[in-house]
Amino acid sequence: MNEKNYDLLADEHIEYIDAQGTLPLIVSASHTFGTDALLLADFATVHNGQKVCDFGTGCGIIPFYWLRECSPKEVWAVEIQEKACNQLTRSMQNCEKAKDIHLLHTDLRELKGKIPAGSLDIVTMNPPYNAADHGMASLDDAKKTARSEAAGTLEEICFAASYVLKFGGAFCICLRPERLSEAMIAMHNAALEPKRLRFVHQKPTDAPWLFLLEGKRGRKPGLTIEKPLCLQTESGEQSEELLRIMGSYKKN
Repeated sequence: MNEKNYDLLADEHIEYIDAQGTLPLIVSASHTFGTDALLLADFATVHNGQKVCDFGTGCGIIPFYWLRECSPKEVWAVEIQEKACNQLTRSMQNCEKAKDIHLLHTDLRELKGKIPAGSLDIVTMNPPYNAADHGMASLDDAKKTARSEAAGTLEEICFAASYVLKFGGAFCICLRPERLSEAMIAMHNAALEPKRLRFVHQKPTDAPWLFLLEGKRGRKPGLTIEKPLCLQTESGEQSEELLRIMGSYKKN
């Protein structure tokens, strides 16, 4: 595909999420993705035929990852930032597999009437790592929205997920370990019972730098702590599990 077809801006380029080049994704300086998004997309364990949604989707990496790994029945992507929506729209227009993604340019706190209540199997969000008042005044609008809760607190995010999830549906997030108790309380308050927790370590002997947490709507208490996910071996090589999650994708 010729890059001219994408109307790329100066800070944008294309990354192919699969080895075959059928999932070209536009990324930019403001709306890109990191390892944490890939880990979250994998942790959510989406299966064929499910109805799924990614909150705060940014460039759309998580929906594109799902389309690489399986065949969901419906894929929704919610994003409040206009530039990110424009960027993802152009990615979708040039990708046959992604043409049916339901992209909503909206505040996730205003989903009533936009996504049917109780209709989804899985919702994910790679939420802002910092609380709304966590010293973000110097950042531009895109970075402030991505890194702080300016567009929704953790509790508001959980209530939004609970609204669109069916009974037993799963909400999956990733956050820094210092916010684990806050995340579990927010899920519980929104009738999303924490059911699955996994810590992410850079190396086996390092302290965790991230956690992956799944809450299920309406379920009874009972938390399973999964084995740690290590991104590197002790010698510094990428772990087999990280290589599996990343799969084959290349920068154009």
